[in-house]
Amino acid sequence: MKAQVFRGVNQLSYEEIPTPEIAADEVLVQVKVVGLCQSDIKKIRYPLYEPPRIFGHETAGTIAQVGAEVEGWQVGDRVVVLHHIPCMHCAYCLSDNFSMCNVYKNITTTAGFAPSGGGFAEYVKVPGHIVQNGGLMHIPDGITFEQASFVEPTNCCLKAVKKAQIQPGQTVLVTGAGPIGLMFIMLVKYFGARAIATDLLPSRIDKALAVGAEAAFDARDPDLVAKVHALTGGLGVDTSLLAVPSEKAFFQALDCTRKGGKILFFAEFPDEVEIPINPNILYRREIDLMGSYSSSYRVQQLAADIVFHRRIDVDALISDRYPLKELANAVEQAVAPTPETYKILIYPEMEA
Repeated sequence: MKAQVFRGVNQLSYEEIPTPEIAADEVLVQVKVVGLCQSDIKKIRYPLYEPPRIFGHETAGTIAQVGAEVEGWQVGDRVVVLHHIPCMHCAYCLSDNFSMCNVYKNITTTAGFAPSGGGFAEYVKVPGHIVQNGGLMHIPDGITFEQASFVEPTNCCLKAVKKAQIQPGQTVLVTGAGPIGLMFIMLVKYFGARAIATDLLPSRIDKALAVGAEAAFDARDPDLVAKVHALTGGLGVDTSLLAVPSEKAFFQALDCTRKGGKILFFAEFPDEVEIPINPNILYRREIDLMGSYSSSYRVQQLAADIVFHRRIDVDALISDRYPLKELANAVEQAVAPTPETYKILIYPEMEA
């Protein structure tokens, strides 16, 4: 089969490799589409993992082979593949910190080499633990593979929305109107809250309004804080969601968030970034700082229901489609986006 093999920093090699062989409790899935995620880009562009590996984890496809001991799944089933499933019994899982679970972190889907997601290939193997514990989800009739590939990123964003306890009637600042920021806007609106967005690109400011933001501003606007306070009766927003790894965005959020509000870090910052802050600001204003990383098993079914029942318009997030052979070009576009670049999808079967 064909796969994009990570051979080193910024080195992707489109290669012919063996199709994974499955054990009796495993399933082989033919990849129809896989989303390009910022975490994939980070892994490709920085020396975080030893090569060789095959990344990609926002995967939807068709079951091509079923192990002898697998029950409930058949060849031809259309499925979303979830690349992590927690153990459900460790101290982290018992506290709903599923993404900290060692099983969650270390058992994942693979197309070969060190298991690393494996979606950037024609076929991906799903380990028995994932098959047996909810890591495959049927794609309903009428839902495309493209739409289904959004279940995992929807889960990640939904986890953050739930963690921040966003409620109907609240106002939420979303910093950054890329694909993740736009999904946040959709989810905030779906749960009855109002979204205010910021970005540097006029096209993304317009897009934020188109998908449901009540207001959207240029992040460089010198009157941004005053405008946000004017929209919130002088209080500031209830919650700020940082969808971009920007120190400036954090301090803007701090100025825009009301007393007793929350600021949630969703985007991953470079390791060398340190943000100086006077702790008395948090103390006196009772600001909660929190982080949300990866997905949550707790909201997995809700994320699927939101996508499968079209509660949010994931089609509106798709901007570009690339064949698997051109993954490197897709990564370059994501790193240096055009004004119209949002979510990029990758297709193993598409002709280059």
